[in-house]
Amino acid sequence: MNPAIEAVIPALRRYARALLGSAQDADDLVHDSVILALANVKPQMPHDAVRPWLFTIMRHRFISDRRKAKFRHTVPLDDAALGGDAPMFRVSAHQESGLRIHDLSAGLASLPDEMREVLLLVTLENFTYAEVAAMLDVPLGTVMSRLSRARDRLGALMDGATPPLLRRIK
Repeated sequence: MNPAIEAVIPALRRYARALLGSAQDADDLVHDSVILALANVKPQMPHDAVRPWLFTIMRHRFISDRRKAKFRHTVPLDDAALGGDAPMFRVSAHQESGLRIHDLSAGLASLPDEMREVLLLVTLENFTYAEVAAMLDVPLGTVMSRLSRARDRLGALMDGATPPLLRRIK
């Protein structure tokens, strides 16, 4: 296996787990993404370009899987839907911190995919705004706007506010 790709796998797993909320689904997404990357890696690719390239591959695979699930009218199951109550992050023995982590997991899961992607790439994976904009193929201002709205909404959810119900007007 390519050492540059192998070095990025833990970060891909962490991001996929936070994005999907399910360890099994995250492992499947990372596996599929790494297989695609290995089939398409170029020997002359700069080492520092491998990480954003892999995250882009995984994002495209995530979107493709979501579209397939929507087309088939299926809903991806997470650990909570299967009866498990394990949060996506490790929980300490203290009840209060465990509840906050549970609230954070639920808040992340309630964010729209576009906001969650940007929030996780910037805060969890430490990509720059410009790198995220390139990976998502959106303008830099869109990244900044999505990040701001995601932080605001997540902060409000953590403070106990309920998000407003939005209607789509056609």
